[in-house]
Amino acid sequence: MRPSRPFAALALAALVLVAGLSPGRADERVWRHGASLMGEPKYPADFKHFDYVNPNAPKGGLVRLSDTGTFDTFNPVIAKGNPAAGLDLLYQSLMTSALDEASTEYGEIAEAVTWPADYSSATYRLNPKARWQDGQPITAEDVVWSFDVLTQNNPSQAFYYKHVKSAAVTGEREVTFTFDEAGNRELPQIVGQLMVLPKHWWEGTGPDGKKRSITETTLEPPLGSGAYRIASFDAGRSITYERVKDWWAAGLPTQVGTANFDQVRYEYFRDETVELEAFKGDGYDARFENTAKNWATAYDFPARAEGRVVLEKFPVKGRGIMSAFVPNLRRDKFADPRVRLALSYALDYEDMNRTLFFGEYDRIPSYFYPTELASSGLPEGRELEILKAAEKAGPIPTEVFTTAFANPVAGDASASRANLRTALQLFEAAGWKIQGGKLVSAKTGEPFTIEFLTNGPAFERVAVRYRETLAKIGVALTIRTVDSSQYINRVRAHDFDLIYSGWAQSLSPGNEQTNYWGSDSASRDGSQNWGGIENPAIDAIIKTILYAKDRTELVAATRALDRVLLWNHYVIPGWTSANTRMARWNRFGHPDPLPMLSTGFPSIWWYDRAAAEKTGVAK
Repeated sequence: MRPSRPFAALALAALVLVAGLSPGRADERVWRHGASLMGEPKYPADFKHFDYVNPNAPKGGLVRLSDTGTFDTFNPVIAKGNPAAGLDLLYQSLMTSALDEASTEYGEIAEAVTWPADYSSATYRLNPKARWQDGQPITAEDVVWSFDVLTQNNPSQAFYYKHVKSAAVTGEREVTFTFDEAGNRELPQIVGQLMVLPKHWWEGTGPDGKKRSITETTLEPPLGSGAYRIASFDAGRSITYERVKDWWAAGLPTQVGTANFDQVRYEYFRDETVELEAFKGDGYDARFENTAKNWATAYDFPARAEGRVVLEKFPVKGRGIMSAFVPNLRRDKFADPRVRLALSYALDYEDMNRTLFFGEYDRIPSYFYPTELASSGLPEGRELEILKAAEKAGPIPTEVFTTAFANPVAGDASASRANLRTALQLFEAAGWKIQGGKLVSAKTGEPFTIEFLTNGPAFERVAVRYRETLAKIGVALTIRTVDSSQYINRVRAHDFDLIYSGWAQSLSPGNEQTNYWGSDSASRDGSQNWGGIENPAIDAIIKTILYAKDRTELVAATRALDRVLLWNHYVIPGWTSANTRMARWNRFGHPDPLPMLSTGFPSIWWYDRAAAEKTGVAK
């Protein structure tokens, strides 16, 4: 499942339930309010609210958030322009996720779902109460139109839903999605993640008398069905959302205790340094701190000492992560895995963690770290069988079968020198040599250079340290810092040598893996296959993941995928923290405990008036 929005899959344990059929007539459909890939859903059909919310949370107040760069459109469909932050507050999908269950979702715009035994289609039945913010009902026609415009105008959406052959109205409040293949048990589920848009609004006429177009950028506040609408904005600089007081879904069990703020405001800043200083000046309310140096040193100011600013760590649970330096395999100089491994040996992570990161991080040894999906030791049993089968599709590194993966370790001068010697040996084996203090191609004499692309100064100091180490073996690394818009466009177009990026993973990997590592996504602009991986063995393993019939098979296939990715050295693994670090002005309350999969901020938090009076009312 796609983790960026953790909507769950819809599969049940018993065969008659998984098939969507009752134990009686074979053609009788059984409608489900929600389900999970991890077994039976936690909450029954008559549940009142999620356990992790405060159903009596007070409504009111303002929460101010931040973003870097700018925005120039409120159109969430097309892949051009910079969409405003927070647009997801306007819209809903057919199903919505639970934050205390891995890969579990419950009805939202759709009140129920069913599918046949072979997973060749899925039918959603819409909630008769579902309404747009102008009072018009959300229709099956809206759902079909949304699917069509999303897949026709957004390459990423087209790729994600590529196995959906058609969407059609099959009843007064029913939509059926038909797939181009059977047996993929996630396909009936991911369509539940579809963002539903108002056909009548987008095909209508704007205040200027001109017909609207879903294919163009726009700064006209759009119509939604969600808990918020756009109240005001300053183009490119700020946007304020206001809570819809008569929101149709406010009483749904999936929404009780959520959307507690009267207003949600996003403020934009030109770079991360300015953004941090704005927080310290009470320019916005909360930030998730991703920089260890900032966490250790940047918050020593009076408001924190006075208790008006709170720093808190929340344990990371229920997700995997790989963040890394990602070389662009579309560039010939990175095509040889020995070159990529050499770059890994040249990274002295232990020194960085000690001197730059204040010991805050752990090195990442798996694409699914730190979950049960991460590989370890040597493959055996079903995992080994999957690897042997994938080897028929394409070559797999021998080390996958013979050696447990581990990142190079330095940490002192002797180990660092040894790693650099190994790096040079790998470069030489790949056809590079030292000449005049520079690493050059043994064939052409062309120097080995790398441009590291970044969108802010925060990561520059890390890149500088890496540059110093690479220089010792003749590799020239330059640092190119660009604004957020240019960075996004260059990465979309694969116009880079090296970036630092990552992939979040749910506990139920599925179709998103094709977008991350599949050969079909390597040349597609906007995919998350940042490095351009094209590997038939990986494609074969992804298919096994997609067609896994049970949890045991899914885990085995995912671990197999992890091994092949690791031993091809597609990335130089980075680091992560076991905690989410949050700094905030002390104006808010939250449920205790928070849910397993998220801090839930700001959706399940609320404005605490007593705390805000002590801290000072926000500007």
